[in-house]
Amino acid sequence: MSQSAETQEGAEPAARRQSRFGDWSATATHHSPAEDAQAILTGVLLAALGLAILAHLKFLTGGVAGLALIVSYVFGINVGLAFFLINIPFYALAVGRMGRAFTIKTFAAIGLLSLVSYWLPLVFSIEHVDPLAGAVIGGLLIGFALLALFRHRASLGGAGILAIYLQDRFGFRAGLVQLTFDLAILAVALFVVDFTAVVFSLIGAVVLNGFLAINHRPDRYLAT
Repeated sequence: MSQSAETQEGAEPAARRQSRFGDWSATATHHSPAEDAQAILTGVLLAALGLAILAHLKFLTGGVAGLALIVSYVFGINVGLAFFLINIPFYALAVGRMGRAFTIKTFAAIGLLSLVSYWLPLVFSIEHVDPLAGAVIGGLLIGFALLALFRHRASLGGAGILAIYLQDRFGFRAGLVQLTFDLAILAVALFVVDFTAVVFSLIGAVVLNGFLAINHRPDRYLAT
């Protein structure tokens, strides 16, 4: 068998693996669906816990999660439902620019976070959290959650979708892109919560996005 034929045969399974969602093999540059599933579940649980801490303190975070908290505070609806509805317009960007697998995983993460955010208060309650500790811990938990999702080509929608797109397309750091959106959301928050809460929310946003900017770099992690 010629070398070109062997190369073609070796390339064919890889092409099939990249062309469909559902292959269970994993390589150094490719996650299996089982690995993606555990990352999405872990990320969602960490994000839900971080949001629960921030919501308990009446703090905010950036991106669509921050908007969902604002809507929850203003209208009294469940933060998970608000999160799901606000994300709907961003699905178009995911479908058109990021591919089928990214869209499916992101949709699964958003839907699961909506469900977990509704379920968590039924089984988990927070009695007391120091404001500064809550801002830092909440920011780190959401940062870890987003890192897990980003590394498995998923997000929690909204700014996360755009952040990954801009990083892939132009090389912008995802954490810095996210921080820009977070600052805009916190500016809106000045009209919803008191100034002290905005200050602590800003601390949490800096912790979150600083963690992402340091740890999520395309030149260090290339798996899909």
